[in-house]
Amino acid sequence: MCYWTLLCPDTMATNIRGVTILLQLFDMPRSVAFYRDVLGFTIVSTSDPGDNFYWAMLNRDDASLMLNTAYEDGERPSAPDPARVAAHADAILYFGCDNIDDVYAHFCAEGCETQEPMTAHYDMRQVYTKDPDGYELCFQHPMDKARE
Repeated sequence: MCYWTLLCPDTMATNIRGVTILLQLFDMPRSVAFYRDVLGFTIVSTSDPGDNFYWAMLNRDDASLMLNTAYEDGERPSAPDPARVAAHADAILYFGCDNIDDVYAHFCAEGCETQEPMTAHYDMRQVYTKDPDGYELCFQHPMDKARE
């Protein structure tokens, strides 16, 4: 039995309506430009008014994402910490979408480093790219969706 269930036996009676990830970023303006201008997310809330903020909530369709600066004002180093960027390989963000070929063409047009679409052994058609901080993003749909 799950340890959490022992502590809170009625927990799963509650609906879970989604999950939002928080990404720690090196350069907020660059990341906001990527998620907003390349991926089409909308900024719905920020820590501060205007363009100089350290936290933001973004939405697009059924997806939401929080971005947060990894460093306080005046403490950011001149370049990203290689160890911190390497640790980003521990997680991949998977986004469901309708047409991988359109996503791939869009990434190419935007100058994003990406690989050609492929089909995973579990029948998901996928295309991968990375955001400005090196977080890997996968856009995918089931193969049967591609035939619809």
